[in-house]
Amino acid sequence: MTIKGKLIIIGGAENRGESSLNNDQEFENFIENGILARIVSESKHGKNSKIEIVTTASGVPEEVGADYVKAFRKLDTTNCKVMNIGTREEAAAAAIVKRIQQCDVLFFTGGDQLRLTSILGGTPFYDAMLEKLRSDSKFIYAGTSAGAAAASESMIESGKGTEAFLKGEVTTTTGFGLIENVVFDTHFIQRGRIGRLFQLIASNPKILGIGLEENAGLLITKNNTHMEAIGPGPAVIVDGRTIRNTNLLEIRDSAPISIDRLTLHVMSKTDVFDLHERQLTLITSEEFKL
Repeated sequence: MTIKGKLIIIGGAENRGESSLNNDQEFENFIENGILARIVSESKHGKNSKIEIVTTASGVPEEVGADYVKAFRKLDTTNCKVMNIGTREEAAAAAIVKRIQQCDVLFFTGGDQLRLTSILGGTPFYDAMLEKLRSDSKFIYAGTSAGAAAASESMIESGKGTEAFLKGEVTTTTGFGLIENVVFDTHFIQRGRIGRLFQLIASNPKILGIGLEENAGLLITKNNTHMEAIGPGPAVIVDGRTIRNTNLLEIRDSAPISIDRLTLHVMSKTDVFDLHERQLTLITSEEFKL
């Protein structure tokens, strides 16, 4: 898929079904890590850009939407609105499609990624979003948590971190398909999810696994070939092309998985990863230098 627009993938700030941005200090922490500010600076009109907050994934959409409007207003944005879309019928409304056509940033909150894709996938909302990404190099799809997980073609649906090293305990489904041959996982270190990527990559080493911690963000540009770390938190990349052997085909379901030789990369702020060549370039951020 040819994508002219930008993807900003964030490791997450909400727990499913509830808002976690509950006080001013949490707002400040989330804003000060630079990810929201980077969204604004990367957008077509900066602080005057039209930003639409999509709360479809959340179980408390009004609360989460208000949280993010407040957060973006702290960055002096002048035109930030909320789309509380809860049904496929609402996702087909002409007024919603027009808002997408006119906006500069679509920001998808956390929650349940299956709810997000099942409500929005294949609707006029989705078609309008895809057209913007294909035609407008300044348009931004930004997603945190569920909004991040849903961006890829293959999407993790479920799988507990504590059981992810057991065969069959991780399930996937189809995401929005905005980027191919990549799968994103979020809340990565906090929830011990590295085993989820190991199992998925062992089952298909063509796929690149990317795990983001909650204060990590990635900016993906240049037709999905250039990926820059934009938050202070780590992003862990799992490349399975170097796998020599695995017991995946020899064991029963729920048995532990063995993998011989995976390649891991860890990105921090300002590092760049070439998604086509699968090469990491370390670029130490000025704020972290001695």
